[in-house]
Amino acid sequence: MRSDDVKAGYQRAPNRSLLRSLGVTDHDMGLPFIGIANAYNTIVPGHIHLRQLAEKVREGIAAAGGVPFEFGVIGICDGIAMGHEGMRYSLPSRENIADSVELMVQAHRFDGLVCIGTCDKIVPGMLMAAVRCNIPTAVLTGGAMLSGYQDGKDLSLIDIFEGVGKVAAGQMSEPALCELEGCAMPGCGSCQGLYTANTMACMTEALGMSLPGCAAIPAVDAAKLRIAKETGEAVLGLIRNNTLPRDIITKKSLHNAIRVDMALGGSTNTVLHLMAVAAEAEIPLSLQDFNTLADAIPHICNMQPSGPHSMQTLYRAGGIPAVLKQLEKYLESSPTISGKDIREIAHQARVKDPAIIKGVEDPVSSAGGLKILFGSLAPDGAVVKCAAVPRDMWKHTGPARVYDGEQEAMKAILSREIKEGDVIILRYEGPRGAPGMPEMLSPTSALMGFGYTRVVLITDGRFSGGTRGPCIGHVAPEAAVGGPIALVQDNDRIEIDLFEKRIDLKVDAGILEQRKKQWTAPHKELSGVLARYAKTVEQANLGAVQK
Repeated sequence: MRSDDVKAGYQRAPNRSLLRSLGVTDHDMGLPFIGIANAYNTIVPGHIHLRQLAEKVREGIAAAGGVPFEFGVIGICDGIAMGHEGMRYSLPSRENIADSVELMVQAHRFDGLVCIGTCDKIVPGMLMAAVRCNIPTAVLTGGAMLSGYQDGKDLSLIDIFEGVGKVAAGQMSEPALCELEGCAMPGCGSCQGLYTANTMACMTEALGMSLPGCAAIPAVDAAKLRIAKETGEAVLGLIRNNTLPRDIITKKSLHNAIRVDMALGGSTNTVLHLMAVAAEAEIPLSLQDFNTLADAIPHICNMQPSGPHSMQTLYRAGGIPAVLKQLEKYLESSPTISGKDIREIAHQARVKDPAIIKGVEDPVSSAGGLKILFGSLAPDGAVVKCAAVPRDMWKHTGPARVYDGEQEAMKAILSREIKEGDVIILRYEGPRGAPGMPEMLSPTSALMGFGYTRVVLITDGRFSGGTRGPCIGHVAPEAAVGGPIALVQDNDRIEIDLFEKRIDLKVDAGILEQRKKQWTAPHKELSGVLARYAKTVEQANLGAVQK
């Protein structure tokens, strides 16, 4: 066993003595040692219940013949960090999580690993650590929060963000917004729709790294406790069969995950995170792979924020196994931690509500949920959730309204400086420029709250999975490294065409060359984590991984 490095032979008597101080018995010394990376904390709603799930994982490990050792992992709540300086720290935490899990796994020589997490950067960081360490690993995602409720309507956090715009527009009173905020988030779990946390849970299951059905089970459902115990048991099976993360996370399973992403219309952040996982696994994956798969896979489930369905609705309709069932003919054979091939899971699944999880012959849309755009404004690519864009805005040309940073753009939106038809350019919010590539949920939600229908927002930053409307992010190269987005001026014509996957700056090349000569990168005083991050982070088209 790998753990014999710390427990076998007379030379390891000091190590064993410390293990005995933890209550490890002679019998335990002969069993596999299993690490439990638990992101429990009391600041993230999606993580406040993970301690209870970890207890069930421990029970499962012990029942299957392993010895569990639990350690903590950080977790940032993107919702609480949103709209202020704190959001710059969210994406950098992904690499910190991957590093911290690797440090614990390698230092203590665990034979296997169970990762327990829920929210946006935690699950991707854990997947990155899994393929980096490459010891038998199972992932348990914590599940979604139940929908809020007020006056006959189900609610999610996005109702609150968009309520801010409604208050600014005079369409809602502050007391009404206060009442709404007290109804929207009723307890533990990730935010209710197919936002980034839940999309990554679905990706984890589609990759084969969590047990069938895990992603859609609500946080408070007893089924989550049961699957937690089963996840603990499953990791011992992986050890017996020497099934490693790099056996499961392959080019085929990544393509299967992207297919599920397109079918669901998931968060644009999955592009960053799946590319980062692929980079850790040393698997070539490009933005063009996303477009190729999107062209083949229809959008079959109309999930929040672009549609009405919450994760709880998806669960009742059959969850990810039912989605796989509808996509069965597209899936490539790939192993999972359950011991079953992903195609076997799809074949055995049942679609409980075809009105929610539609067939590929009767989809919500024939186009997959995401598109990668290229053009003179984004030579290395940009990402849009086309599932959340009205068809009459798939093609648009308008004048640029340029803002160097989120706060400047928010001030303009809330003061009604934006007119229908405008194209907001929100720049210097990329991986290096911000740094940290913060999410722009506050500006996009404010636009929705005001009722704008023909305003495009383009940024080198990111969007929350809760963003809807014609919002294009991840523009690469970013402004801070002199990408074309840095050269845009007010009233330049910007043209987008989602049908042709194009995003172009309609300015003569000679004029742009003159602007380039006059451009200088703005200087920011940075320290600590962000200073180190800005020096080492790659561009968004490479997953914003650190070199």
